[in-house]
Amino acid sequence: KNISDFSLNVTDCTQVVVPEEVFFTVAAAGILENLLVLIAVIRNKNLHLPMYFFICSLAVSDMLGSLYKTLENIFIILCKMGYLTRRGDFEKKLDDAMDSMFILSLLGSIFSLLAIAADRYITIFYALRYHNIMTLRRALVILAVIWTFCAGSSIAIALFSYEAATVIPFTILFPLMMFFILCLYVHMFLLARSHAKKIASLPTSTVHQRTNMKGAITLTIFLGVFLCCWAPFVLHILLARFCPHNPYCACYMSIFHVNGTLIMCNAIIDPMIFAFRSPELRSTFKKMFCWAR
Repeated sequence: KNISDFSLNVTDCTQVVVPEEVFFTVAAAGILENLLVLIAVIRNKNLHLPMYFFICSLAVSDMLGSLYKTLENIFIILCKMGYLTRRGDFEKKLDDAMDSMFILSLLGSIFSLLAIAADRYITIFYALRYHNIMTLRRALVILAVIWTFCAGSSIAIALFSYEAATVIPFTILFPLMMFFILCLYVHMFLLARSHAKKIASLPTSTVHQRTNMKGAITLTIFLGVFLCCWAPFVLHILLARFCPHNPYCACYMSIFHVNGTLIMCNAIIDPMIFAFRSPELRSTFKKMFCWAR
């Protein structure tokens, strides 16, 4: 009965399919844009700073998200064309590898945003001690810990994704981390506003404060874009796990391809925010394009 109901629900809601040409174009653009950010930071020694290393970490996460959806669709197309067939547990291993890449991209993005937010917080409220607190070595250690944890967690979650004990913590982690980052931003803006009033008589400090607040606003935009692009896909995973036979859940899951495309749109939007709001990156991009010409 559940199976027949599920089939009926699927037929009631038309499956929304994104054309393959659009899909691969968006994916390729996201990968190339983030690769351009990585090359710009590597080439310009003035950008070898903790903040830009954290931005590179976010760029790598975005690239993994686009790469995951691209490879997944390539394998689906190859299966439909008959080039790939089921051979033992090959399909399950391939599916686990794809799921692991997706989870790694999601966790990497979350913790990269958290690292960027913490870096901004230190920059604003501990400006005089920033270079002592957030050294380049500490930033690299933080990134190593983040990616080691994300890699281990992604493998564990992919292997035991059918266990409720694995799905529930993963489900809680996403809103919990987003709430924590949001609280950090709210605290940052409130304290910065109070601090700005106290130092309004110091012109140089005011300029420095405005620069730091511009960085905080940029990161707030990152957070908003991340939520808009990733939340629908995470919701799809939850509905598929906990209410696959519910009519409303089935209708929402019919836009699976749209939610996957949103993830890749995030990979396109983030580098654009870097380029428009960072004078250092804009200058580096111009030099790179002039050198290429």
